[in-house]
Amino acid sequence: MELSSGIGTIKGIGAKTEELFHKIGVYTLGDILLHYPKDYNKLPAITPLAELPDKFQTGTEGITAALAIHIQKTPFVKSARSMQITTLQVQEQDVHLDVVWFRMPYLKSTLSLGSWFVFLGKVTRKGNGYHMEQPQILAPEKYNAMQNCLWPSYALTAGLSKNKLSQTIQQVLKELDLSKDYLPEEVRNRHQLAEYNFAIENIHFPESEQALASARKRLIFDEFFQFILAAGMQKEQMEEIQNDFSFLPLEDKLWSDEVMEQLPYQLTGAQLRTLQEIRNDLRGKKVMQRLVQGDVGSGKTIIAFLAMLDASQSSYQSALMAPTEVLAQQHYQTFTSLCQENGLNIPIILLTGSLTQKEKRRAYERMELYPNAMVIGTHALIQERAIFDNLALVITDEQHRFGVKQRETLFLKGAQPHTLVMSATPIPRTLGIILYGDLDISVIDEVPAKRLPVKSCVVGKNSRKTSYDFIAKEIQNGHQIYVVCPLVEESEGLEMENVTDYAETLKKNLPKGTVVEYLHGKMKSGRKNLIMEQFARNEIQVLVSTTVIEVGVNVPNATVMMIEDAQRFGLAQLHQLRGRVGRGEAQSYCIMINTTDSEKAKKRLEILNQSNDGFYIASEDLKLRGPGDFFGIRQSGLLEFRLGDIYQNADLLKMASEEAQVILAEDRQLTSEKYHFVKEQIQRYLKEQIEIANL
Repeated sequence: MELSSGIGTIKGIGAKTEELFHKIGVYTLGDILLHYPKDYNKLPAITPLAELPDKFQTGTEGITAALAIHIQKTPFVKSARSMQITTLQVQEQDVHLDVVWFRMPYLKSTLSLGSWFVFLGKVTRKGNGYHMEQPQILAPEKYNAMQNCLWPSYALTAGLSKNKLSQTIQQVLKELDLSKDYLPEEVRNRHQLAEYNFAIENIHFPESEQALASARKRLIFDEFFQFILAAGMQKEQMEEIQNDFSFLPLEDKLWSDEVMEQLPYQLTGAQLRTLQEIRNDLRGKKVMQRLVQGDVGSGKTIIAFLAMLDASQSSYQSALMAPTEVLAQQHYQTFTSLCQENGLNIPIILLTGSLTQKEKRRAYERMELYPNAMVIGTHALIQERAIFDNLALVITDEQHRFGVKQRETLFLKGAQPHTLVMSATPIPRTLGIILYGDLDISVIDEVPAKRLPVKSCVVGKNSRKTSYDFIAKEIQNGHQIYVVCPLVEESEGLEMENVTDYAETLKKNLPKGTVVEYLHGKMKSGRKNLIMEQFARNEIQVLVSTTVIEVGVNVPNATVMMIEDAQRFGLAQLHQLRGRVGRGEAQSYCIMINTTDSEKAKKRLEILNQSNDGFYIASEDLKLRGPGDFFGIRQSGLLEFRLGDIYQNADLLKMASEEAQVILAEDRQLTSEKYHFVKEQIQRYLKEQIEIANL
């Protein structure tokens, strides 16, 4: 078996289970090894049943507990809907507990009278008593022996259990030979990095906290090292490319200048400076390789449009690749309106994965027919059938969502076109130089003066009712609401709010007639697009979502962003989410619900109350957490690293950068035998990046 073998090749995984694995992004044996735990837990201390009420605080709906149970009654079994249900009733003092198992009738003989067991699972209130479903059953002595172990929690989907996932990972680790380590021994020794096989085993099944820390250190180093090495190899290929495009001289009457004069607002000084840097690059001796970094709401989109307008006027095609269909559709509509308002007859072509085959064929035909077209799309732009006729400018929006390989693939669609990448992710300059060392950087560090700053507050979980009342008032005033949850659906071992259940909770707590809908990244693109279009038209008042709405969505009528389990997100990502509101003229608000009592979490979240400046927030976050905090909250989504976080792992980022630069200085394209295994790994990394893009 190989890393590239399908997950269905594992014994015991049939077609239905294979489909469940696909739902969590696991297609191959390599994928399941990279499906890292989201968290690690120690088993809770054993609680006598009589003390269970003390564990429930006001408003608590359920807790994970290990209950010491004395079997005083024989369980009874009944059949319902072709299923056998085993029920045990337990009473201790005045505390009553009902325990239920499905399809496990043999427990009637296992749970013998007079025996003691530990029941591990979720306990909920039910009437005047408590209720437990499908708890694990362990002998007290076995449970005591397990208590100091670290138990991983994974992102799951309905129908796929934690046990099934863990068993499959164990099986894959046995089947694959992972003893060959691509990383040179001297690099491992220099930085005390664990071998890869040790790291991958201990990230899933840690022998101890120290072993887990060593595993994470090695795997995070690998993520950064491979990213920087791949970018460095690409830089070598691109930095000496001559500019063979003839853009109109700046002295000519440019359409972009005329459009700026007609805009209902003035561009900020930072926007004008960035635009000038781009214009100069387009007319320079070398092909442009530039990053535009701008905070949420700083006006990067209009800069992209004006640059593409420059290309069209000079009789060249340009392409803008967005990370989601929703954002691509939004750019298409914005650009179409701007051209119509300014009397510009420029072909604007939309190309996304959800178009019908007939619509795609029409888009391909127009791309070949119009040599000055603006083409806007998603990853569909880098597929083989998308052929450009005269491509001079390539723009990728929300750069952190695209890997090195996607950038290169889109670049190769033209005859060495100019490249502009845009990101709203604030990154401190010291880290930005490492991550984007192959690019010139422009920073838009001003926001339009007319925008009202978003008012933010951090509240505890006991303030949910007050928050719901506030949301109801905003809805009555004709406004709309975003609610963000960390999970798509309930996940075993992770006591966090999830999108599907939370949408139902809001329907019960908000005024009758309020339309509540949910959105998450696992939904089909057609369904996601429909929901976002309905939200944009105010046919949906409350949108409950995962962080899929973090990227670029523009609904000016939305005035409240409420974030559940806010302490679970990195500050840069919270700032990105906050940027989804405050886009209209009305005052907007961000409510962050902190569900822990941690003083550290409170201090982190308080930074967001102090400033709306994303770069300040990122820098303060870096200072507060410091590098090397392996078990801290990561900036999920940032640059798509699975484990690494450029803020809390800044020391490893710098270490990986230094090692990558040593290798690149010695052998830029890794052609020597010494770096044979390193090159193989980078090739696998780039292949994985493009496969992720095409899913």
